[in-house]
Amino acid sequence: MDWTRQTRFSDPGRHHDRLAALPGDAAGIGAAVRNLTVHYRAAGIDFPPERLAEIDTRWVSRMLDLDQERFPGAPLDAPRPIGERLVGCCRDESLLTVAAFRAHGVPARTRVGFAGYLAPDYHVDHVIAEYHDGSRWIGTDSGVDLAEVELGPAGLHTAAQAWRAMRRGEIDPSTYGVGPGHEIGGRWMLLHYLTLELAHRMGDELLLWDVFGAGIPFAEMSWAEMPAELPADLAYLDEIADLLLAADEGDAAAEGKLAARYAEDPRLHPGATVRCVSPRGPRYDVEIR
Repeated sequence: MDWTRQTRFSDPGRHHDRLAALPGDAAGIGAAVRNLTVHYRAAGIDFPPERLAEIDTRWVSRMLDLDQERFPGAPLDAPRPIGERLVGCCRDESLLTVAAFRAHGVPARTRVGFAGYLAPDYHVDHVIAEYHDGSRWIGTDSGVDLAEVELGPAGLHTAAQAWRAMRRGEIDPSTYGVGPGHEIGGRWMLLHYLTLELAHRMGDELLLWDVFGAGIPFAEMSWAEMPAELPADLAYLDEIADLLLAADEGDAAAEGKLAARYAEDPRLHPGATVRCVSPRGPRYDVEIR
């Protein structure tokens, strides 16, 4: 995959030149992204419903439309009051970061997993950006101003890494999720995030609450109603985790197999629609093609 090319989700559309005008390094892009966005939970702001609805914005072009409606003509790095920034989450911060890198011709992609640096003794569901400096991939977290994040338990434990560790009995899945004491987490979230990691790697940088393909039961039920156990047939997901990890090691054949499995297996990719299970309450189908 050509990671310098925008995807349908990262494409800034008419805002390309604004992104290209930003500094082309991780520090400059990260500062601009933090200036454009505010986390819907971490900021501690009680947003009204019409503003909270911004968390379901999938497309970078629409994110930047919203920003320009509030700050017409302003450069993207001109200061924005925190309460008037785009309401989103780590996925949006990372996708904007990736879009900016790609606007500068730098290979970049989002990485989905669980951060080991946001809460003590807990792995918080998280997305970071990753860019290639010509010799290696470097993870960067624009949301919390970390210039370099390693992939692993102490940094971003990717969904594939966490899935393999869970399947080997090496981690406690109850310490993976939205946050300590939050009901959303555990085995089902590890399953969902593995499918999300694959989708993001294939250029479908979906919302973290978009359910598709194999799906998980919370598409139609509350988290408290979720089954205690995962399905019995998980070999196909073990294969995907192994291929993702091999691809991270530079295995081109594994990368090709991932693309083929993603295209061929309807359990692994979104179709024309996804089910949005928004944290703000509503559940609804969204056309993405």
